[in-house]
Amino acid sequence: MATKWDGKSRGTVLGFKVFIFFIKNFGINAAYVLMHLPVPYFCLFSRKNVRGLQYYFNKRLQYSWLKSSLSIYKTYFVFGQTLIDKVAISAGLRENYTYEFDGEHRIEEVLAQKKGGILISAHIGNFELAQFFFRERLADQSISIVITDQDHQEIKDYLDQFLKKNEIKFIIVKEDMSHVFEINAALAQNRIICISGDRYLQNNKYMEEELLGKTAKFPMGPFHLASRLKVPVLFVYVLREPKKHYHLYASHVDVKAQDAKDLLKKYTTNLEKVIKKYPLQWFNFYDFWDDVK
Repeated sequence: MATKWDGKSRGTVLGFKVFIFFIKNFGINAAYVLMHLPVPYFCLFSRKNVRGLQYYFNKRLQYSWLKSSLSIYKTYFVFGQTLIDKVAISAGLRENYTYEFDGEHRIEEVLAQKKGGILISAHIGNFELAQFFFRERLADQSISIVITDQDHQEIKDYLDQFLKKNEIKFIIVKEDMSHVFEINAALAQNRIICISGDRYLQNNKYMEEELLGKTAKFPMGPFHLASRLKVPVLFVYVLREPKKHYHLYASHVDVKAQDAKDLLKKYTTNLEKVIKKYPLQWFNFYDFWDDVK
């Protein structure tokens, strides 16, 4: 893992071309099998990444050295599966997957208030697939996802040939803070805003809170906004389960006005439960606790 997260994903157009070729010609399962080829490379040559993952499993989850090593391989593999799933579902292969919605009424309650809502998620599972839950169950509503992690433009241009256009909108975090105006405008349109609460960029404001027994840094923005905008707030995650099944969890949060610290504490408590249930799906590929020796 890089000592600090730099705001960009890794990947090449060639890699996506290979997997899309396999998905189109041999099926999704064949693409999964192919994923076993690049995973050993990352395990062997991404030493900073591996050291960070080893710390996460061994020190924070208290796994043995052997279990931690196996979990590193599994984490890379599951991450690859989620990328394949995102491409496959977006390209029109949704019928190959099943979905389960735990807390659907919470979303409906938020929309019924007609003042928008904020979903605070994390880099666990595959939250971008939430758009398919909303499109099928809440067809007349829409969602905006606030992102900082931007794929390389050439990858975006290539994938646009295959991905179906949809109603999801992205709000990109900008240094001049103009994204805050976009968020307010979206809420005024009764849009649902989804923002990650577990990753911050260097030089951005942050708060500290304990997660898995050790203090870590979290972005101030999501919790500052959610505690001040007087709109409903939910914690929401989309997790991958066996046999191409995805499970969306949505839970209501009681927010104390202008108390970002309290909201962060509730978030880390909730996130910790999810991490312990799905430990291989927390994809924060950097030194999260700033403690890798």
